[in-house]
Amino acid sequence: MMTGFLFHEVIFGPVRSRRLGLSLGINLLPLHSKYCSFNCIYCECGWTPPDLAKHPEFPSRKEVAEYLEQRLRELHRDDYLPDAITYAGNGEPTMHPDFAGIVDDTIALRDTLAPRAKVTVLSNSSMIHDPAVFESLQKLDNNILKLDAGFDRTFQLINNPVFQVNFENLVENLTKFRGNLIIQSMFLRGTFKGEMVDNTTDNEVNGWLEHLKKIRPKLVMIYPIARATPVHNLEKIEVAELEKIAQKAREAGLIVQVYQ
Repeated sequence: MMTGFLFHEVIFGPVRSRRLGLSLGINLLPLHSKYCSFNCIYCECGWTPPDLAKHPEFPSRKEVAEYLEQRLRELHRDDYLPDAITYAGNGEPTMHPDFAGIVDDTIALRDTLAPRAKVTVLSNSSMIHDPAVFESLQKLDNNILKLDAGFDRTFQLINNPVFQVNFENLVENLTKFRGNLIIQSMFLRGTFKGEMVDNTTDNEVNGWLEHLKKIRPKLVMIYPIARATPVHNLEKIEVAELEKIAQKAREAGLIVQVYQ
């Protein structure tokens, strides 16, 4: 079984991101295994081990703040401050029990040491029903939340939730941000669990667009597979095809960026 690419530090990078520029990463998850509410079939981190949920080892809020301050001071000294400070890493960052406090600490450190950096999250949207998570996400400069499907069956196949997630409720919760969010969407084709998976069809794209019209994000990020995936028969969608999808979204009044 593919274990995937993992981050073995709390603070990593900065790295060049196709979406965020020079990004300093914060991994709030266990350092030696994925920990996530989804098992997306395209995830570079691989699969979430089934027994991990029993004893997750999160870095403490204090550790995150100390490591972040140390790294930002090093980068300030080297005149190499990041464009973004990004919660990413080995799974879903909003599952950290002290996520709200960590957000407050990060913003304070950013304001002091790297005031031009955008505090950012890459989230799968699964925890936005939690009031503390929802409130914290509202504070971020780049609140980037996932929506990969137009319909529940496609959502279940692509994002493959570890626990039960109601797709319609997830979409409804995204509308509660009142546009203060960025939607990220991965497009792909392949097979999983013996079923064809394709969120590029007209039907899927139209369903996805109907959700976006309700959510009204300030930006939609569309991107293809860029790294190794745990399901090996997935197809990377060419930029020309992604641009056609993006044009449909633009015609619906949305601002869209396509990434390679």
